[in-house]
Amino acid sequence: MPEQTQALPDTLPQLLRHHYRRFGSDRIALREKDRGIWKPYTWADYYRIVQRLTMAFLEMGLQPDEKVAIIGENKPHVYWFELAALTCRAPVLGIFSDCGPPEIKYFLTHSDSTFVICQDQEQVDKVLEIKDEIPLIRKVIYWEEKGMWNYDDPLLITMEEMLEMGEKKAREDPDRFEALIDETNGDDIAVFFYTSGTTGLPKAGLQTHGNIKMMADLMDRRDPVFESDQSVSYLPIAWIAEQLQNVGYSLFKGFTVNFPESQETVTQNIREVGPHMVLFAPRNWEEFIRTIRVKMADAGWLNRLFFNAALKVGYKVGDARMAGRNPGLLWRLLHYPAEWMVFRPLKDRLGIKRGRIARVGGTAISPDVIRYFQAIGMPLVQIYGSSECGMVTMHPRGQIKPETSGTPLDGYEVRLSEEGEILVKSPCIFKGYYKAEEKTAQVLVDGWYHTGDFGHIDEDGHLIVMDRMDDLQTIAGQKRFSPQYAETRLRFSRYIKDALVVGRVSWDFAVALINIDYDNVGHWAETHRIAYTTYLDLSQKDGVIDLIRGEVQTINRLLPEHARIHKFINLHKEFDPDEAELTRTRKVRRDFMEEKYKQLVDGLFSDQGQIDIVASVTYRDGTKGELKSSVRVNDA
Repeated sequence: MPEQTQALPDTLPQLLRHHYRRFGSDRIALREKDRGIWKPYTWADYYRIVQRLTMAFLEMGLQPDEKVAIIGENKPHVYWFELAALTCRAPVLGIFSDCGPPEIKYFLTHSDSTFVICQDQEQVDKVLEIKDEIPLIRKVIYWEEKGMWNYDDPLLITMEEMLEMGEKKAREDPDRFEALIDETNGDDIAVFFYTSGTTGLPKAGLQTHGNIKMMADLMDRRDPVFESDQSVSYLPIAWIAEQLQNVGYSLFKGFTVNFPESQETVTQNIREVGPHMVLFAPRNWEEFIRTIRVKMADAGWLNRLFFNAALKVGYKVGDARMAGRNPGLLWRLLHYPAEWMVFRPLKDRLGIKRGRIARVGGTAISPDVIRYFQAIGMPLVQIYGSSECGMVTMHPRGQIKPETSGTPLDGYEVRLSEEGEILVKSPCIFKGYYKAEEKTAQVLVDGWYHTGDFGHIDEDGHLIVMDRMDDLQTIAGQKRFSPQYAETRLRFSRYIKDALVVGRVSWDFAVALINIDYDNVGHWAETHRIAYTTYLDLSQKDGVIDLIRGEVQTINRLLPEHARIHKFINLHKEFDPDEAELTRTRKVRRDFMEEKYKQLVDGLFSDQGQIDIVASVTYRDGTKGELKSSVRVNDA
């Protein structure tokens, strides 16, 4: 049963100490895949490493309210450094590991950070490139020393050097660490959460220790986890979802967090762990489905027959369970062999066989994705929240509506403005935007947070999130149109990785710029003996255009008549966060995209059959180039 939260302390460092005293060396807190071997860290290890890093921070002059930035992939080191900084009462901020130097400069200067934690040479090089533009930074700390032996810069210090420094300091003042933990307060600012920046420069929302703990408590009341559970740290540390799902929640409940060896081995490592709880972004769940469909396309006819029959049974049982109904004796009997012969091996291949809690958040997802995973026995639900107000809604068990985001958590109030904007009130509301009092006042009015999202509340109190208020478009005169509604359904196709849907007031239809899924469409082309060379070449093949046309026509049946897609273009490249087309959380920056691809959008709302373009390309090393190509305008 869940532990009584009244006895739990108020801050993340105090929670760490709480579990250290309960479990010591008897239970694993963190586990990392390193050079092919799972390396465990007990709660005692966790506590002692944080102690040494904290004492080293003190020795290096870290003061309360100074900021510590962390750039790196998901590793135990991120947690250690975060807890050490928080013990010094210094807030932390995560920076996406794929950010370039200009973005890193913005985060460091805007937050007034004084220390930067880097994973490796790649991240250190980015910081050193801009060191003359970040004068507040006193030290750059890194933990992976490969390739760094010849670096000689007074800014740099290794984690090993800090641990040695902290060990010495701890021996000199053995009681200081405990005293520092006692001094932390639930009202202290713990983490800066930067917004995704879909409509401008990212803003830093301020969340306290108490808020993070309370959010974990409210999630646990709705769907409890256990101390024996396993989780995987996979989402970017800069995203509030990772801070809640793993950093804060693991300190609240005491379960084990596992860290993949690298981003390339995430899928394999998840399968090795078999986590009990997972939280992925929509694109991850959509990728799972595309993978399943491609594997089944390769399977023999008998396997396909069994799978399709099992899936039909799964839908019947899954739909009943979502609604809290008994699926009936016949369907339960049919479901037993479907589960053991088809779904269980499939979930094992995906690494989610033990999944008891499965969530999707960050942006909207097609209800078809929810139903698909419920059908194969993965209890996927959609959640709704933000950096400013935490986790707002979640589905109760037996009350799952795939088109909604569930009902408000305990203590949350949700209502709609006259314009349909979602407003939220709760004890977990953030403390405002850093250095942006005017913007804070715009979104926090009389205790209600104005989310900027357009939505609807159904008769059962479930929240339906349609789109961003700013992204709603007027089409066919005065009719409201949600591009995101169509885009999520397009991404359910195994052959479509991403899409940008656009409508215009003077037209009674929509158009789409489509990213094909290169792997899946390439596989389809090979099986149909269609030769191709590049992404661009593949996307413009007649057969591929007909393939995507069929997918668009299928989606059109789900859309209102005035919002159906009449024309589309298979783009010459994928959307890329390095070119500012997507945010770091992979949300479409709609205004920027519509301006960047204005030539193509205008062409779709014209009689052109082909458009010649010259596109700028930003490569991973930051250099820029040009790509000249032609794309076809296709009727749907």
